[in-house]
Amino acid sequence: MCILKATNLTITFLEGLKTGKKILIIIAGPTAVGKTSCAMAVAIKYHCDIISADSRQIYREMTIGTAKPSLSELALVKHHFVDFLPPDAHYNAGKFEKEVTDFLEDYFCHHDVCVMTGGTGLYINAVIDGLDHFPEVPWEIQEKVKIMWKEQGITFLQEQLKSFDPEYYCKVDLQNPHRLIRAISVSLSTGQAYSSFLNKAKKTLPFEPVFILLQRDRHELYQRIDQRVDQMIDHGLVNEVRALQAFRHCQSMQTVGYRELSDHFEVLVTLESAIDKIKQNSRRYAKRQLTWFNNDGRYTHFHPDHFKEITDWIDKKLQT
Repeated sequence: MCILKATNLTITFLEGLKTGKKILIIIAGPTAVGKTSCAMAVAIKYHCDIISADSRQIYREMTIGTAKPSLSELALVKHHFVDFLPPDAHYNAGKFEKEVTDFLEDYFCHHDVCVMTGGTGLYINAVIDGLDHFPEVPWEIQEKVKIMWKEQGITFLQEQLKSFDPEYYCKVDLQNPHRLIRAISVSLSTGQAYSSFLNKAKKTLPFEPVFILLQRDRHELYQRIDQRVDQMIDHGLVNEVRALQAFRHCQSMQTVGYRELSDHFEVLVTLESAIDKIKQNSRRYAKRQLTWFNNDGRYTHFHPDHFKEITDWIDKKLQT
């Protein structure tokens, strides 16, 4: 039995959950901050599973560039929503909300604690807050926006989105044309901002979410990002992306690391330039992730290395 310490009392984990409280521990943060190792340690301490809230780790064959948990980590703690779709599958926050909600309904019949970790804020919010049903967009409008992208480039789409929906512009991955096309198409079709369809109403949850945001100072985080990109290259990212070129234009491949190396394979940039671009775009992505999470006042901030502070805080949440 795992003995936990809360305040000055020594109590057992099972006693702390006598009330039948169900807890979803959300561990969020920017890329390369250390979410996986922290989530693993928390899951081991509280004897629970992990849900991945990462919109790219869901794809098979995309392992190195998405920094999936290692095989040993997957063997040690049971993970869900990792490595379960082919690279050409289409997936979105609405599907994630439904499937995770269904999973947790069953999971919490047998367990009291679960960890959800990732850097895709939209996926996390979908599970906790819900999403409105987006209107159907006429095919003609979607094709019109796609033509705009092909003829005028992604910068034009970025400018259009900023004009239509400044709120979503500040949150979305601006290098992902599929998300830009989707948001602009909805705005053109409805006359309303895409972000207005994100549900602001309170969702009734059969569990209590507790929000942890992992943060490091900017210099430390950017250094870790650069080091991780170098490690990915050393571990075979170039060959991984080369093997996926048949899926070059799929949603899954519009991902930092895969997009830049695909440009290299099309002889648009040198390998050295592609690697530099991966580092640059990873830093930009981390900045957007932090903007998203910092705008959500529900998160309590921790440095990933301060594990005792994190678990002491979780213990208090379990007892209240």
